[in-house]
Amino acid sequence: MTIENTDPSPSTPRRCVVNSAAYHKGVRVADVPLADLGDAWVHSDRFIWVGLYEPTEQVLSHIQNAFGLHDLAIEDAHSAHQRPKLEVYDDSMFVVIRTAKLCEDGEHRIEFGETHVFLGPRYIITVRHGSLTSHVGLRTRCESTPNLLAKGEGFVLHALMDFIVDQYFPVIDALEAELDDLEDNIFSGKFVRSVTSRIYHLRRDLLTLKQAVTPLIDVSAHLTRMDSDLIPADTRPYFQDVNDHVSRIAELIDNLQQLSHTALESNLALISVTQNDDMKRLAAWAAILAVPTMIAGLYGMNFKHMPETEWTWGYPFILIVMSLACVLLYRWFRRVGWL
Repeated sequence: MTIENTDPSPSTPRRCVVNSAAYHKGVRVADVPLADLGDAWVHSDRFIWVGLYEPTEQVLSHIQNAFGLHDLAIEDAHSAHQRPKLEVYDDSMFVVIRTAKLCEDGEHRIEFGETHVFLGPRYIITVRHGSLTSHVGLRTRCESTPNLLAKGEGFVLHALMDFIVDQYFPVIDALEAELDDLEDNIFSGKFVRSVTSRIYHLRRDLLTLKQAVTPLIDVSAHLTRMDSDLIPADTRPYFQDVNDHVSRIAELIDNLQQLSHTALESNLALISVTQNDDMKRLAAWAAILAVPTMIAGLYGMNFKHMPETEWTWGYPFILIVMSLACVLLYRWFRRVGWL
């Protein structure tokens, strides 16, 4: 993906404009430099789609002046720690969506990012924080369906939300596979200390994912029912599909959370059972060894009058008694399952 250096000031070192283009009837008609956005916006027969990546305050200030964006929305867009939400101003809309993708380290850890969207008459502006590849292919996919892209900025918002929500499914599949692997380890009969740690990290990832997904249910439902020209009537039904996907993902997360909780309880219960079995074994061997210890301790007192010490077979007899007692105890403990 090529990043254009279209900052309004040549002295600005960061390249934060990913793409900026104007569309007419679903067809890309011009690439619009950032400095010309205000002039290009006056054309009533086209809409502008600007994609920004971690923009500077200078770039956001220029965007605000070009499109007349609200101060509070600009302030939120500059910060990368917002919860998913939808805010409607007089003639514009501000949407926050959290992205999620698997890290490429093979550990099934999740990399979260944020996408902030400004939507108004004939323009849509996306501001990304986090992964630079989180939107790769979205613009190309939209441009491949000009009949849908002709619906305007409302359809772009739907395509963006649908694209981000679909990226949650591979994350859910990976977490589900990890949970299956943990269950196999738990019920394998071998206690592994790392299992408890892995369950904890899995539950933490699920909780973070749920915090990113759950607010989108209300956001997508609001967009479906919105009575505003910002989202045309023929575009609103598309957000119902997004709402269905988000609701399904939320249910999958709830199921995984319940299963992970059950797995954690099962793991702790099996650890407790294993410890109890170890204690039984130790108690059984202690009881077995206590018998010869008691007998040997008795004869180690060196009493003066002990008839057995004068008996020729006394020593072998005591050894036989101790051995027989140990064997009987061992067989009894084996029968009751302590050994």
